[in-house]
Amino acid sequence: METKVMGSPKFMRFYDAIPKASDLYREIDDALILLKENHTCGQRIEREKWPQCYVQAFDVNNLRRFELRKGRRLIYTIYTKSDAIQCNVLEAFDNHREYDKRFGY
Repeated sequence: METKVMGSPKFMRFYDAIPKASDLYREIDDALILLKENHTCGQRIEREKWPQCYVQAFDVNNLRRFELRKGRRLIYTIYTKSDAIQCNVLEAFDNHREYDKRFGY
């Protein structure tokens, strides 16, 4: 089954604003390719740790984290739609502090 990787509007605004020649852009681009090849390569986040904003906005029933360098992270969910697995990147965190704040740590 084919995997399609897409991004939420918030993620796409963040991603589109990154200079294409930057290390961060290349790192995220590589992560998106890895997610397309193996949508479960990120770590599963336990349900009790899910921020309610993701549940309310995206009606998620699973949540995963893909760790990047320098404490950066991508948060994504996986679902099946028609003949494809959809991997939807919900948010990118530029540092660990922002991630901790979102997840209430």
